[in-house]
Amino acid sequence: MERRPSLLDDKYLEPYADAIRGRRDNAFRRAHELAGGGSLADWASAHEYYGLHRVRGGWVFREWAPNATDIYLVGDFSKWRLSNKFRLRRIKGRDVFEGKFPADAIRHGQFYRLQVKWSGGEGERIPAYARRVVQDPATMLFSAQVWEPAKPYRWLNDASVPKRGADFRPLVYEAHVGMATEEEKVGTYAEFRDLVLPRIKKAGYNVVQLMAVMEHPYYGSFGYHVSSFFAASSRFGTPEELKSLVDTAHGMGLRVIMDLVHSHAVKNERDGLSRFDGTDYQYFHSGPKGWHRAWDSRCFDYGKTDVLHFLLSNCRYWLDEFHFDGYRFDGVTSMLYWDHGLGEAFTNYGMYFNGSMDDDAWAYLQLANRVIHEAKPSAITIAEDVSGMPGCAAPVEDCGLGFDYRMAMGIPDYWFRLAEKVRDEDWNMHGMWYELTNKRAEESVVSYVESHDQALVGGKSFIFQMIDADMYYGMGADQHSLAVDRGIAIHKMARLATLALSRYAYLNFMGNEFGHPEWIDFPRAENGWSYRHARRLWSLRDDPKLQFKALGDWDEKIVKSVRRREDPIPLVRNDPDHVLAFWRDGYLYVFNFDPARSYTDYGVMVPPGGDYEHVYDSDEKRFGGQGRIACGQMYSPEQVPVSGNEVVLQIKLYLPARTAMVLRRVPRRRTPGA
Repeated sequence: MERRPSLLDDKYLEPYADAIRGRRDNAFRRAHELAGGGSLADWASAHEYYGLHRVRGGWVFREWAPNATDIYLVGDFSKWRLSNKFRLRRIKGRDVFEGKFPADAIRHGQFYRLQVKWSGGEGERIPAYARRVVQDPATMLFSAQVWEPAKPYRWLNDASVPKRGADFRPLVYEAHVGMATEEEKVGTYAEFRDLVLPRIKKAGYNVVQLMAVMEHPYYGSFGYHVSSFFAASSRFGTPEELKSLVDTAHGMGLRVIMDLVHSHAVKNERDGLSRFDGTDYQYFHSGPKGWHRAWDSRCFDYGKTDVLHFLLSNCRYWLDEFHFDGYRFDGVTSMLYWDHGLGEAFTNYGMYFNGSMDDDAWAYLQLANRVIHEAKPSAITIAEDVSGMPGCAAPVEDCGLGFDYRMAMGIPDYWFRLAEKVRDEDWNMHGMWYELTNKRAEESVVSYVESHDQALVGGKSFIFQMIDADMYYGMGADQHSLAVDRGIAIHKMARLATLALSRYAYLNFMGNEFGHPEWIDFPRAENGWSYRHARRLWSLRDDPKLQFKALGDWDEKIVKSVRRREDPIPLVRNDPDHVLAFWRDGYLYVFNFDPARSYTDYGVMVPPGGDYEHVYDSDEKRFGGQGRIACGQMYSPEQVPVSGNEVVLQIKLYLPARTAMVLRRVPRRRTPGA
């Protein structure tokens, strides 16, 4: 078996080898302290102890609140008044409050909260381990809800998910349930299951990445200001409906992962964890260190055992309870650095070892990956890290954090910079190859042209950045303009180049595959609480009279046809001609990025072993092009002398401007040079 490159194979990391090993040893030492040498995943089960649970003969409720002096359950069952019947008692010698109640005291569906008292004050709180939290549409206040259905959800399709093997390549469809409907409203789990999952399956993706699953008070936060970490957002439906969504996806052969937001928490006190027991340091760092100045949120103290118990159990919970297949960890850069990486370019290795790192956060992330992969070995973990931290996607035994993949966040930045700020005539093919293939030897990355980040308020989707207002009236199938033709051509070429050169995984955000217009803007006071930009116009994708359908068809074609087994081999990187060509897995990919020049009989060196057959190209009329290349034609290599007695094989192609072409090697039909 071929040896996988190691983190410490990098000679530039040699001066920091002791620090790298020290981080690993610290994390392993912490794991032993927590689990005593036993199973870390078994230890990560706080959700089975804390919170409200039905037990034999009744109910039990527990909450960790070191600074609290008194805690009451208050709800429908107490007529929303403090009652000694529902008063919790501190367990002797511990920072845990507990209450035991008869079976008929509490019923499924009832609403409740906590009244927490501390020296000098008190406040209403939502239990930290609440598994269902619902917002009252009249008061807009959240309450926990007793959720113990008489008939637990019956899972049907877990066995339908293909086992993750060495050849598995995640093709990730990033989605938001609430904005997945065409109507101006909040979409539901059931609607996503019935209407969107079939689209994802048909489009060729094999992993669904769900955003905003964890409960969050403000819809416009896109799910990134979490209040209740163990509750699936009730604005989209019930826990059973989310389970049905995941179960149905599994039946289609799709894996489902979710955004896990452990990088920070909402600052809300009544709805969230901030000042839960009256202190600002129960779950978070005290003082300025406990506040994220850019996100206006709270920062966890990853050095506290009870905080680790909470977060690691949260990693375990979603795998067990909802059968998720893994996570995309949000804000890893923010977690790793005391300054959250704000404004840092990370231009040299010394910046990773200059004392700016939160070693407790580093240890937590390694522990989280250990828990996840121990609990579910097939799970996928993806790190959103813009810093390029060495070891982020390296195995834990190799001094890494243990993520399976890291988001290649430089790639979308590269495409947007090209499209916005660099003249088309100045695009550099060597630079493009570097940007689309550059990564650390030991890590796997997720490549993408754009995610939700690029289209949030203040930004535009990739195609909208290029076409802008012309998208409103110039996207008819029979319409052409300079801006529209440029945007459509580059949209298709950028996606094929990124996907075909991605070595490990690829991602697309919901709707971007067909060039969804405009930007994402959730209802808020500034836009009159409008849902106009918080939805997906699927009818555009389905309308044959519009170019959006052609773009969607192109994406479906490339996603289903591009496979990865071998590393790509560059064949042409011609900067003056703006031509890029490479070989991979028996296919030849050729791109002419020149905005104006088409080439006749353009020579492209090819590997020996057969002739070359045109498979598809971005200029086909079905993909919104002009149809300048004859489909299905064959190309036979010819011998071309290069120096001395050396010869190479070459085929000659017609390359229209701003066109990508894919050819397949087939058995030879005539002798080269004959």
